[in-house]
Amino acid sequence: MNKKVIVKGLVGLMVIGTCFAGTIQIKGSDTIVNLSQRLAEEYGKTNKSVEISVTGGGSGTGISALIDNKADIANSSRTIKDSEIQKGKKNGNDIKEFTIGIDALSIILNPKNKITSLTIEQIGKIFKGEIVNWKEVGGADMPINLYGRQSNSGTFAFFREHVLQGEYSDKMNSMNGNSQIVESVKKDISGIGYVGVGYVVDNGKPINSVKIINVAQKTGETAYSPVDAKNIYSGKYPIARGLQQYTNNKPTGQIKEFIEFELSSAGQSIVKDEGFYPIDGDYKKSNLQNLK
Repeated sequence: MNKKVIVKGLVGLMVIGTCFAGTIQIKGSDTIVNLSQRLAEEYGKTNKSVEISVTGGGSGTGISALIDNKADIANSSRTIKDSEIQKGKKNGNDIKEFTIGIDALSIILNPKNKITSLTIEQIGKIFKGEIVNWKEVGGADMPINLYGRQSNSGTFAFFREHVLQGEYSDKMNSMNGNSQIVESVKKDISGIGYVGVGYVVDNGKPINSVKIINVAQKTGETAYSPVDAKNIYSGKYPIARGLQQYTNNKPTGQIKEFIEFELSSAGQSIVKDEGFYPIDGDYKKSNLQNLK
């Protein structure tokens, strides 16, 4: 049987029914969906006995589908919750985590905005609605327009926990995915958004349609760019995160072989090509433990 990669679209189509032999169902994070599609396509060039279906819908949606045995792999841009692990156990599953790449969550502005850097505290206050005009952070006298993700997004949850440490402003525009945020900020001189770094680089270089600003941990400290790998691996860029996949129990058979491909040098080269960062030592050790 010829290998076939089925792409269902960015906002996922729910997988219905039990996964059948010869098919791998991958569902979840919008941040990872393009990367997963590319990995599936490359894997399929030398593995013709399995179909791979990749859909988006958000990290929470993917994890729920995994727990309900309606997906083989859940893509997630946030760490799985303890409550979700317990739900899996109630269904007889011991959920395993694999980190397939590293993302530097990027803060983007319209290119006409003169701001070049912000602190974590400033970004948090902006998205909580406590800072509402660009002049409050050294910019022009104009209102700030917020563009973020919907609540089922792992990026939404990660950003809320690690940057806001509070609740989003009710004036934030909730977008379906990273690409919609990029397009919105590109057209709005007052706009600010947060997206995965893979959506704002092309061949390792920043795209011109939006401005990627530097971020500092605290006032008075150096602000670092998310598009420089040295800043990610050194821990200097403060909004980096792992990109996870989850399986019910230790993967076996074709699922195990596909994950091994993703973690191989060939798979990690694709991660880099898609604008993200290959995994380093600690992630490799954890992956190996959960795989073997």
